[in-house]
Amino acid sequence: MDTSQYLEMFIEESKEHLQACNEHLLELEKNPEDIAIVNEVFRSAHTLKGMSATMGYEDIANLTHKMENVLDEIRNNRLHVTAELLDVVFTAVDQLEEMVLDIAAGGNGKLDVADTVQKLHAIETGEEVPVAATTLDEPVAIVATTGDNWLSYDDYELTVIQQSLEQDYQTYEISVKLREDCLLKAARVYMVFELLEKMGDVIKSSPSVEKLEAEDFDEVFYIALVTTEPKDDVQKKLMKVSEVTEVIVQPVTLEQLKTRQHDEVSKVETEQVVVQSDHTPSQTVESKPEKKEKSPTTKGNTSSNSKTIRVNIERLDVLMNLFEELVIDRGRLQSISEDLHNAELDETVERMSRITGDLQNIILNMRMVPVETVFNRFPRMVRQLARDLNKKINLEVIGAETELDRTVIDEIGDPLVHLIRNSLDHGIESPEVRRSKGKPEEGTVVLRAYHSGNHVFIEIEDDGAGINREKVLKKAISKGIISEELALTLTDKQVAELILSSGFSTADVISDVSGRGVGLDVVKTTIESLGGTIDISSTEGKGSLFSIQLPLTLSIISVMLVELGEEIYAIPLSSIIETAIIRSSDILNAHNQKVIDFRGKVVPLVFLEDVFEVPRESTKEEFHSVVLVRKGDRLAGLVVDSFIGQQEVVLKSLGTYLTSVFAISGATILGNGKVALIVDCNALII
Repeated sequence: MDTSQYLEMFIEESKEHLQACNEHLLELEKNPEDIAIVNEVFRSAHTLKGMSATMGYEDIANLTHKMENVLDEIRNNRLHVTAELLDVVFTAVDQLEEMVLDIAAGGNGKLDVADTVQKLHAIETGEEVPVAATTLDEPVAIVATTGDNWLSYDDYELTVIQQSLEQDYQTYEISVKLREDCLLKAARVYMVFELLEKMGDVIKSSPSVEKLEAEDFDEVFYIALVTTEPKDDVQKKLMKVSEVTEVIVQPVTLEQLKTRQHDEVSKVETEQVVVQSDHTPSQTVESKPEKKEKSPTTKGNTSSNSKTIRVNIERLDVLMNLFEELVIDRGRLQSISEDLHNAELDETVERMSRITGDLQNIILNMRMVPVETVFNRFPRMVRQLARDLNKKINLEVIGAETELDRTVIDEIGDPLVHLIRNSLDHGIESPEVRRSKGKPEEGTVVLRAYHSGNHVFIEIEDDGAGINREKVLKKAISKGIISEELALTLTDKQVAELILSSGFSTADVISDVSGRGVGLDVVKTTIESLGGTIDISSTEGKGSLFSIQLPLTLSIISVMLVELGEEIYAIPLSSIIETAIIRSSDILNAHNQKVIDFRGKVVPLVFLEDVFEVPRESTKEEFHSVVLVRKGDRLAGLVVDSFIGQQEVVLKSLGTYLTSVFAISGATILGNGKVALIVDCNALII
């Protein structure tokens, strides 16, 4: 039987069943006597076992069968639900998910799960659950054999190594392996790097630092270190980092590296052929996802009229690209119609505009995905972090059905992870501290999403300690982020926003969760790259609220077209407050900055002709056209020559050669065939 045609369906349905297992297991932890919840988990596991066996993935089927046996013991009242039991079952679900993802990536779904199977069997038979040989207090023996996946270097890095060797420095290639069940790998990576930087200079890492910070790697990562430290000392110091189970330190010479570089070059052509022949199954989404039951104990009746089909996401992308071209042509036709003043053409173009507008709404709605797909991962994460931090935390999720464009959904997950970790570690106090303050022992974190106009708001609110003004200011001054004079003038809101600065951290010690000095600045950068903003409100002793504003979609946006000399620029309407005409005499000078008084508030002016170096003859204008834009609670006035009007445009990337053009987020093709650059207002507001 050829099962390849069912592969995508198997992958998607397996993910759904595993997500259901996670959700129901979290419910079971709160209601350990509710057998109905156990039945729901059992049903999902049983279905997954049958699907896996049919598709020939025996490893998945076997592990699911062991998990099923434990669940059967629970529902027959021969086992009682405990946190330790659920830890093992959660581990099994994680490994099942890892195997399914491996299959989705073109693998065979194989994984060493012997330890988990042994623990499940012990639970099933009432034996004592075996403890892993490696503990945090007893590091395993240091291994010093040569690895198979060492680093490669460019010419500059080889030159650095050569000069270091000439000055009696030693170059080591170091392989560091973390525990398989290490939850916060990025924190461990930071601790390793911090230790190495005290011993010498890190000149290379694999994966890259960005991927390491994003936890985009398995258990092993590689580092090249130039140091005067002995090899054994480097090994011993790294082995003291908790969660590190293996360290390999290998001295290298320049001759070895050059030989390896030559060997790597000879492999490239063969590897490219292999990569090109790989087949990775495409992702799929449902065009109209059905609502899930809110409680496993409530059996809802789904309407027989509700029909859904699975649509390959690549097809939706192609459809969206074709429609974007149609929008460009629509603008072209409107421009021609305005020039010709033909009644029949005007009527046809108007009708076409209405139809394409309806079509646009349909296509955008098809691409909409509930934020539930991102929110689903957080209850499990909060459970684990609360246990690691010895805190009692309740996560409330509100508005998970709120929909966002898939492109936004894909990017928003990591920033939310950072913010929730921050609330758990820095926000919510320990039970003892909360008791002493007269608060309930259990802290509350609320994750909320809702629509407002053409935007979606996502909020993370906690009832924790809030942001300590003095502590933040002291740290910001010591880091050189602000001066002591400026610190005296900042409002509480401005002080709170300092925690979004690069490298800022108020952690006294580095923990598993935060204190690395990275994270919230990445959150801010990511959100602003999506055309959004982040706002912070905090009351010391009562809690904090992080509010993220995001556009519904990134592909088709409404803009205000403006003229600068002979060039046309587009300013997103989502950033605009209003437009105004001002006299030259209204422009004032403050701290070497031209400003205006806008409704009693001092607003700095940004002359776009200077920013974009627009060629023109210098003439003194009596009046200026100004576009008032906002970023959070900060305003700026963009000075232009004239306003053209509002228009819906297709946002196009500038391509790989123009990725870092200042204050430009993309471009669009206008109805007359000209290209207009889209202004990134966030970059212009300081």
